Amino acid sequence: MAAATVSNMRVILKRYVTGLLSEDDIEAATVEAPPLDVPTGSKGVVVKNLYVSCDPYMRNRMTRHELPSYIPDFVPGEVLENFGVMKVISSGHLDFKAGDLVWGMTGWEEYTVINNPESLFKINHPELPLSYYTGILGMPGLTAYAGFFDVPKPKKGQVVGQLAKITGCYVIGSAGYDEKSKFGFDDAFNYKKEQDLEAALRRCFPEGIDIYYENVGGKMLDAVLPNMSLGGRIVACGMISQYNLEQPEGVRNLYYIVTKRLRMEGFHVFDYYDRYYRFEEEMAGYLKEEKVSYVEDVVEGLDTAPAALIRLFTGCSIGKQLVAVARE
Repeated sequence: MAAATVSNMRVILKRYVTGLLSEDDIEAATVEAPPLDVPTGSKGVVVKNLYVSCDPYMRNRMTRHELPSYIPDFVPGEVLENFGVMKVISSGHLDFKAGDLVWGMTGWEEYTVINNPESLFKINHPELPLSYYTGILGMPGLTAYAGFFDVPKPKKGQVVGQLAKITGCYVIGSAGYDEKSKFGFDDAFNYKKEQDLEAALRRCFPEGIDIYYENVGGKMLDAVLPNMSLGGRIVACGMISQYNLEQPEGVRNLYYIVTKRLRMEGFHVFDYYDRYYRFEEEMAGYLKEEKVSYVEDVVEGLDTAPAALIRLFTGCSIGKQLVAVARE
C-alpha cells in the first residue's frame, strides 16, 4: 500500500529584493512533504518545525551580493531558512532519536530534512516555553550574552541590557515604541520621538557611554560616537537601519574613534556556539528567578510569516517576532 501523501506548507523567496521588503517578494505555498523516514544509511534527520524565528539579518540574504557574505544569499524559488524549534520525526544520526526537541537552522516550512544535524542543539529545559528557543534561549539570546560578556568585557560588577543590569551596570535602552521601554533599565527613550538623537544621548549619559551595543547603524551610530566615553567600546552585531537601503548611509563622526580612543568590534554568534550550553543553563536560571523579562510577538501559521517578517522593519513588532508553525 502506498504511503499517504503529506502536505508541506513552505515560504519561498520569489525574487531578489531591492529596497524595502514587501509581501510580494515572498510567498507561502503548499507542496508535497519530503519522505518522513530518513533513507537507509543516511545520517540526517527529518524534523517537524514547531516555531520559526523572524530575524533582521534574513533581509540581507534576500539581496544578491556580488562579493560573498558571511552567509549565503537565499535563492529565488527556494524555501527560506532561519533558526527554529523542531521535533525530530526520524533520525539516522546516533545523537538524535525520534521525539527529541532541538533548535537550530531549519526551513520555513512544516517539515525539513536536515543533512547536518550536528549543527542542532538539544533543548534541555522543555519546562520553559519551547518558543523561547527562537529567542532568549536561542541564537538572539546567545548573541546578547556573547556581545556583552565576551566582546566588550565590561569592567563593572534588550536581553543584553538586562544582562548588563544583572551585573550592576547603568543601562539606557533605545526603542521605536514606548512599550519597549519596560525591561528594568535605568532609563529609556523612544528614538522616533527625539528630534535630536545626540541631545537625547547627552541627556541620558551626561558622563558618556562606556559600552554601546550596536544593532542599528546609520544615524544612531553617528549620534552615539560623540557621546562615547574615553576608551569606550562599541560592539556591533547588526545594522537593521541599513538592510532595506539600496545605498548604505555614511557615518560622519568616525574621527571620534581616534580622539576618544574607542574600540569598535564586530562579531558573529557562530563563533560562540561552543559556549551555548553554559549560556543555556545561566539564562534558564535567570528566567526561573524572574531576573530577566521576556516578551514575544507570536503569529500563527506559515501563511502569516511574510507579514511577520516585514513587521521587524516597520517598528510594529513589540517583543521577539516569531511564527508558530505547529503547537505541541
